[in-house]
Amino acid sequence: EALHKILLYGQAGEHIPLGQVARFEQTEGPSTITREWGKRRVVVQCNVRGRDIDSFIGEVRAKLEKEVLLETGYFIRYGGQFENLERARTRLMIVVPIALMMIFGLLYLSFKSIRDALLIFSGVPLAAVGGVFALVIRAMPFSISAGVGFIALSGIAVLNGLVLVSAIRNLVKQGNGIDVAIKLGGLQRLRPVIMTALVASLGFVPMAMSNGVGAEVQRPLATVVIGGIITSTILTLLVLPVLYKRWGTRYHSVEDS
Repeated sequence: EALHKILLYGQAGEHIPLGQVARFEQTEGPSTITREWGKRRVVVQCNVRGRDIDSFIGEVRAKLEKEVLLETGYFIRYGGQFENLERARTRLMIVVPIALMMIFGLLYLSFKSIRDALLIFSGVPLAAVGGVFALVIRAMPFSISAGVGFIALSGIAVLNGLVLVSAIRNLVKQGNGIDVAIKLGGLQRLRPVIMTALVASLGFVPMAMSNGVGAEVQRPLATVVIGGIITSTILTLLVLPVLYKRWGTRYHSVEDS
């Protein structure tokens, strides 16, 4: 009744009760209406536990596309952590190539040789294989923290190769043959390479085994680094000398002559 008695001003300035120009009905409706960019929206929230968000959203999408028929003007948008994940993934696709190009550029500036820079840079793919293999063993999906781990892993892999190739180059410049230089360089740099690998691996073990707050971020990163360091160390000590003998000899022989 109070609503009916609300007075409105007519065109001539007279007072008109609202009940004369409007009809009131008591019906059921939404308690609140939220809008975004001028459009109505309904928010459905959930918490994901025990699995990654990416695969969860993929499963939800597949079921909704199969079971829900949207009318014209309706659409579904996934936000929250998944939206942040998509943004971070886009940025990561830009950061990773830039980081790899910077690493290769620094290697070239150090050696003034594209061939030697490529030989050392070959440690990055093999280290990445180890990181992927470690994620598969632990049944972990690729995430943003895992991507950051791959970037960190690239630096560690290149560092070990840089230490070994620098020693071999110095021995060749001193007049040693390539076979002798590779053998002596491997012996001289065996301890530094292994120490670097052990320190980095052992330092990431607590993160890889973490179950506390932030473990969902720490575990993928540490797993990638540990797995990649193992394969990177194998490359540095066993494969890189063979590659250097095959493709590094010609460069030094021309330089010496």
